[in-house]
Amino acid sequence: MPATIYLIPIVLYDDEAAYKCLPAYILDAIKNCSTFYAENERTTRRFLKRLHREINIDSYEWHTIHKAEDDVLSIFKQDITQQKTIGIMSEAGCPGIADPGQILINVAQQMNVDVVPLVGPNSILLALMASGMNGQCFQFVGYLPVDSHERKKKITELENESIQKNCTQIFIETPYRNNQLLNDILLAAKPETQLCIGVDITSANESIKTKKIKDWKNNKPELNKRPTIFLLYAGKQ
Repeated sequence: MPATIYLIPIVLYDDEAAYKCLPAYILDAIKNCSTFYAENERTTRRFLKRLHREINIDSYEWHTIHKAEDDVLSIFKQDITQQKTIGIMSEAGCPGIADPGQILINVAQQMNVDVVPLVGPNSILLALMASGMNGQCFQFVGYLPVDSHERKKKITELENESIQKNCTQIFIETPYRNNQLLNDILLAAKPETQLCIGVDITSANESIKTKKIKDWKNNKPELNKRPTIFLLYAGKQ
């Protein structure tokens, strides 16, 4: 049998509610794999054990992706040549989306291997679905600059682009800097611009709320160390 690459989604939040978001067929794919490439092996092992207590984690080969350095890519190519069934798992959510697994997936495509994406939770799409913002034209821009001055400048640029292209701008931050990012958004964006804040998505404490900037200023949520995604929209509804 030729090699097969399964892109296996992981929960966005480590609680019972989040695990209910995973379709049952993910476990079948996991059982078919012989080798895993994970962004974080420790997190992934814990995820698998919680998903299926009887699983023998040590029966699999394990490789850590990091930034898919040359040695990891070399091993990955060898595994494909040896026709192994491989699972790729992100730190959270879907592999290949804001995730270093994309580098391995690109290699698999170049080697003409079957790549099978499995359905699972993705905060970008879930937040966009619930935001009420433009789902026809949107872009995920990842992390904004750390420096406050540069970050405000970038927020203004994204807001202007949202007006020009009528698009939704989606971005994230390291959880311990969420509050600083929110403060800069509220300072830089225009009062009528819409901001959606998605927090703890898929967990029992999930919150996805869209308000105008002027309304968020009077009701700022506490976001420190909570998984959060931000969506900005200044276009026409």
